[in-house]
Amino acid sequence: MSRTIKIGTHNSKLALWKANAVQQMLEKLGYSIEIKSTENISDIDSLLLNNTVDIAVHTLTDVPTTLTNGIAQVAVIKRGNFKDVLVFKNNEEFLSQRDAIIATESPICRAQWLNRYPTHTIVSLSGDLSTQLQQFEDNDTWNAAIFSAAALGKLGLKPKNTINLDWMIPTPAQGAIAITALEENEGIREICAELNHEETQICTHIEREFFKLLDGNTTTPIGALTFIKEEEVSFKGILLSPDGSKKIEISRVEHLHKHNTIAPFCADYIIDRSGKSLIDINAQNSKPTNIYSTKSLTKDQNLLFNEYVVAKSSDFVKISLNRIKPQVIRNPIDNVIIANKHSVEALLNNFSAVELQFKKIYCVGRRTKRLIEKRIGPVKHVEKNEKALAEYLVEYIDGTEATYFSGDAQDDELTSILNNNHININQVEAYQTKYDAETVEDSVEGVLFYSPSTVQSYLKENHPDKIAFCINETTATEAKKKFEDVRVTKVPTTENLIQLVNQHYDTI
Repeated sequence: MSRTIKIGTHNSKLALWKANAVQQMLEKLGYSIEIKSTENISDIDSLLLNNTVDIAVHTLTDVPTTLTNGIAQVAVIKRGNFKDVLVFKNNEEFLSQRDAIIATESPICRAQWLNRYPTHTIVSLSGDLSTQLQQFEDNDTWNAAIFSAAALGKLGLKPKNTINLDWMIPTPAQGAIAITALEENEGIREICAELNHEETQICTHIEREFFKLLDGNTTTPIGALTFIKEEEVSFKGILLSPDGSKKIEISRVEHLHKHNTIAPFCADYIIDRSGKSLIDINAQNSKPTNIYSTKSLTKDQNLLFNEYVVAKSSDFVKISLNRIKPQVIRNPIDNVIIANKHSVEALLNNFSAVELQFKKIYCVGRRTKRLIEKRIGPVKHVEKNEKALAEYLVEYIDGTEATYFSGDAQDDELTSILNNNHININQVEAYQTKYDAETVEDSVEGVLFYSPSTVQSYLKENHPDKIAFCINETTATEAKKKFEDVRVTKVPTTENLIQLVNQHYDTI
């Protein structure tokens, strides 16, 4: 009677498919097989150590590069399709468009896509493969999603509209199946050795060693791919920042008998070319986010946060410039009020500077003043907020009429004050604002706000249970309507707002 070999695996459809594939291989060798599945992947090692199962079957990308003490990798099955594929809904036009939404669960796919398409938005997938496909189908605003070709193929789930992403370097060891067993179980190791595909074993070892030498973890955007052809080993490796803005690549070809030198050489190459800073960025990125900015921050601004802060940012308010009718500026205007830089951009998007015959310009914010004086002409007076500017104009405006270039969501306080003091305001809607808030993580403790509209946008998707760090008093006034803890900078700049955050974390 043949020996029964017990296989341990995860209970997902994909894991069971792989376990069944190994079962068929072992049955061809004359062994009886029994499969035991578990809900938690972490329990599989315990099943081995307790001798409940003889071997465990894994997706090799799920296996830690350092195995649990007493457990050894005993075979790697011949690798299947290692590529990633793009699944899209209607057509491929989004690839040439500025805005598109792409879904993926893979850090390396996320980073490589953003490196190639930096203006696109990446959203996360979760759950097993069937759940992820359903998420993609259910979200009408998503243009496409990235999946492992091998995973789709093995479950027969490959949708009709797909593109092979040949330009992407996959996750190290993607497409390979590994078998682990107790290190001391010589009999099982000998049996499994018959299933080992030496070429795949060598290639995936190089890829995983490269990943390990770069201190990779489940969130690090590291890609690696190895081929063997005619006694030559060809390797490609890549490390990126999480947002795809930085990348370092390496290619290496060695004779087969020197394959053990490839991973150390390539990892050192990456590290010597600023790879350490990218690794540090990725390590920082893996920590829970505790600060969220409702306006996208520059790289230099992100570097201003201290070691206690892990910040993310995105634009919670998107701006669309309006078409301004020519008759608005056909004649010289005595008094012009410009709300902010978006109003400046709208004016210059519609007219040349010489067409703007503004006799006296008033504005809010010193940065707006600098932009106006650089692009349009001198500013007569500037104040830090709309209320202060309105109070100044009540006292000092020359005449009883002004044209106010503002947005559709502009605070109406300035208009109200001036109208109440018999100053007629011709308000021109120069731009429109669109709320585009994200749901922030539970780990976020504080949020940076830059205008009343960023507060309003945030509250569309989130609760006011954080600290509100506000850039000026106008924004703080809006935040105080919902937030209990509101803090405001003395000087209304992003850099001072970041300093305010740092001061908070320095004192706790």
